[in-house]
Amino acid sequence: MAAVFSGAPPQGGPGYSFTQTPTTAPSGERQHGFYPYTDNGGSTLGISGKDFTILAGDTRSTSGYNINTRYSPKLFKIGGEGPDNKGARIVLSVVGFAADGDALKERLDTIVKMYKYQHGKPMTVTACAQRLSHILYNKRFFPYYVHAILGGLDEEGKGALYSYDPVGSYEREQCRAAGAAASLIMPFLDNQVNFKNQYEPGSGTGHDLQAKVAQPLPRDHVEDLVRDAFTSAVERHIEVGDGLQMMIITSDGIAESFTPLKKD
Repeated sequence: MAAVFSGAPPQGGPGYSFTQTPTTAPSGERQHGFYPYTDNGGSTLGISGKDFTILAGDTRSTSGYNINTRYSPKLFKIGGEGPDNKGARIVLSVVGFAADGDALKERLDTIVKMYKYQHGKPMTVTACAQRLSHILYNKRFFPYYVHAILGGLDEEGKGALYSYDPVGSYEREQCRAAGAAASLIMPFLDNQVNFKNQYEPGSGTGHDLQAKVAQPLPRDHVEDLVRDAFTSAVERHIEVGDGLQMMIITSDGIAESFTPLKKD
């Protein structure tokens, strides 16, 4: 992700903190460097089912090889009532630069709450997904340094999951992993949720094999998959660990759980 934001800032801009040693160009002019982002590690994932959506994320926050805190939530309720978001039906997960994630969460939460006050009804997850895309795109010249995943239930009561890049491109998916361990978790989800490289037993040999058709998984099985994914990831990635925060969105509301993970 860092390559997306490697462009040099305008020279002579006001208020920059130049921490890097200036370099001298061939013309004799001094050039300063400025990079406003950092990656605070951690990973998130989301899986949508027939009548539920599950989002999960670890709670570790890092800077390089240092652990800033062992409890930094990456999942946030959006909308609802009051500071505790009572009655919310939408969840946003953000991973990357923690400060940008908090700013994005606050902005989207405010917009969704204002919508309810102005229109007398809660914003649907479909409308919220498009609004989040607009927020990210409007910041495309100085983007939020985060990978966002939005989850909820659509108008038909089916699980809805949307994943984003930092400048607002998004799509609805059945599952998605983001963050430091995404390259470890996503192949696991592709196989276990999307049934990639799975075939019907006895359907033939070689090219005659029939691919297994992906079907929505039961909720208890998805919860086990989420725990397995993070249990495996913390064994192979130093920026993921400490605790697993999980939010399950159903027609009854949002249920939240916490599971300890490795702390080393």
